[in-house]
Amino acid sequence: MFDPLAADPPRDPEFPATTPQVTFDSGGERLLGVLHLPAGRGPHPVVVLLHGFPGNERNFDLAQTLRRAGYAALVFHYRGSWGVGGTWSWGHVLQDAAAVVAALPGLAAAHRLDPRRLALVGHSMGGFAALMTAAADPSVTAVASVAAFDLGVAAALCRADAEVRAGYVKAFDGELAPLRGTSGQALVGEMEANGDAWRLARLAPRLATRPVLLAGTGHDVVTPHEVHHDPLVAAYRAHPVERLEDHLLPTDHALSDHRVALARMILGFLERSL
Repeated sequence: MFDPLAADPPRDPEFPATTPQVTFDSGGERLLGVLHLPAGRGPHPVVVLLHGFPGNERNFDLAQTLRRAGYAALVFHYRGSWGVGGTWSWGHVLQDAAAVVAALPGLAAAHRLDPRRLALVGHSMGGFAALMTAAADPSVTAVASVAAFDLGVAAALCRADAEVRAGYVKAFDGELAPLRGTSGQALVGEMEANGDAWRLARLAPRLATRPVLLAGTGHDVVTPHEVHHDPLVAAYRAHPVERLEDHLLPTDHALSDHRVALARMILGFLERSL
């Protein structure tokens, strides 16, 4: 059996694998992305990879593995990050993710895509964005969230404890180098302003019938599983989200020593879901 983690697929001279740049319009700005398109006539199922804050880990290893497995994998940057115009905010991330999903049917013919088989896979803040975007858009077939940062939970912690709030402001301020137009204070204020509307647990009714993967990280000081993962799994099981899969991996926030395990977990989920 072909293993996309251990071998390359054969070349198709008529429909070769390619890596085209793609762009998307959102909020008056042009988002920059790269599509990892597999070989073959297709149409290929699509996986959108949503990176976290600020985007130091962009999961290109997953994109390459997914391409070898026959998925068209898209990685893009949000507004105000990594040279993209505009300003960074949590709200802009959600708007940008929604704009990319809405634009995929327009790319289908040129890139041999099947947007009817669409999964979102997000890490950290990208996990938050993946779940929020899937809940708002029934065209998303399946969604996977890895080490999700639950902004609604974090907002409640900030409102309850000034010291915790100051810690978040300081932490966000330390990650702003690739971003523009924001600050730690602005980001914490935006979380607090949205409050419970950004709690991931409240999305359970809108995800109840779709495949959902929640992966927590057991040695994570950024999104400790006791705060961001375990309560979310409990809420989705209680609703229930009928096709929920959950895992707790013994690794850090970036899954630094579990990249192969992560890839196999995502591949298995997508094989069952798309």
